[in-house]
Amino acid sequence: MHKTKIRALTILALGLALVASGCGKSMNDRNPEATTDEKVTINMMHLWPAAGAPGQHQVVNEIIDEYRAENPNVIIKQEVLDNERYKAKLKVISAVNELPDVGLTWAAGYLQPFVEGQLFTPLDELLQSELQDSFVAGTTEAFTVDGKIYALPLEFNIAPIYYNKQILAKYGLQVPTTYGEFLQIVQTLAANGVKPIALGNKDRWTGSLWYMYLADRIAGTEALTNAIKGTASFTDPGLVEAAKRVQELVDRNAFNEGFNGLSNDEVKVDFISGGAAMYLMGTWELPNYTTNQDIQQSYRDSIGFFKFPTVDGDKSHIDSWVGGPGVGLFVAENSPVKEEAKKFVKYFVKRWGEESVTGAGVIPATKVNTSKLQLPPLYIDLLNEVNSATRFTLFADVQMASGAAEVHLNRIQALFGKEITPEEFAQAHDEAIKTGK
Repeated sequence: MHKTKIRALTILALGLALVASGCGKSMNDRNPEATTDEKVTINMMHLWPAAGAPGQHQVVNEIIDEYRAENPNVIIKQEVLDNERYKAKLKVISAVNELPDVGLTWAAGYLQPFVEGQLFTPLDELLQSELQDSFVAGTTEAFTVDGKIYALPLEFNIAPIYYNKQILAKYGLQVPTTYGEFLQIVQTLAANGVKPIALGNKDRWTGSLWYMYLADRIAGTEALTNAIKGTASFTDPGLVEAAKRVQELVDRNAFNEGFNGLSNDEVKVDFISGGAAMYLMGTWELPNYTTNQDIQQSYRDSIGFFKFPTVDGDKSHIDSWVGGPGVGLFVAENSPVKEEAKKFVKYFVKRWGEESVTGAGVIPATKVNTSKLQLPPLYIDLLNEVNSATRFTLFADVQMASGAAEVHLNRIQALFGKEITPEEFAQAHDEAIKTGK
């Protein structure tokens, strides 16, 4: 729940140069690997603050308490930042090779420069233990580079359109299955002074979700995936048409005012308070509509979801989702407590599965038998969607190399702001991906 991707190779190269000159020394001096009688301090950084992700925050603390009870010589210090601040901090500390012993990373293209910079250590040995065969198919592969796994996935996410049942019912609106029906909902709500869609596009990846779904539905999953890989072009007529549809939504006043200047956290509050009817977001947001006791039960009961509708003449399927593995746990290559950090990661992943389901309402990347668990209907319905999905397309900015991802996100914001044409949007992508950075 998901993500401006800040992974510039130039920054990592700078970090390695600084390490070579001694700037990375302090972390290695901090806490050498201790014996069982000595105190060992593991520094952990994550992105689940109590205010923004109370369920996940509580689960993290419960797992840490359990681990410390079994390993009294271990001290685990947490640094907790919200999503965007986390990414910014990771960028800064990677530049001087001062990563925490344990932290969170995204997969694929995001992961690549950290691996190339030798900042993450391989974790293959952890999969040879009781964790073997415990992950949902395809999740560990997303964190694998050149045959080695560099992070263990915690979540699996898809991106539904959440909606407020009470708002739609007030205006006699039904859940749409076609894009035409969806546009009718937008038109009706806008005409009645109701914000159809909550969008905080200051973070940019939020707007990318809308483009990706339109591209998937109009051009097809294969065309979109190949364009992201660079084996096809974003000038594909279907992909250009998707960009046009984005701007048509803007013209229809589908989104809240000032969306390009508002963060996702800001508009999420508006949606939760009933200020907007719909909200396209990953299932990392699911706990706010199921287990978050800070949100009134009456509101949680009013939230449903629907799949992104089919578009006339579409080449994809309504069961094709934008999503995939969420964040995973890494261990820093230069951690002075690397072996203890690996033990903690192994323990954390094992405990995270069921505890994250019952305590936070998260869809985990590990296999969990939910048949005997009492779970909210919304959670069960989305879990069933994950199980029945025909295809997943991983978030574009996660798939792309560092420079191309930044171009993609910037052009997404410009597209929504109508600062560029759909054709210029497509050309900028092809040029960025061609550079291979």
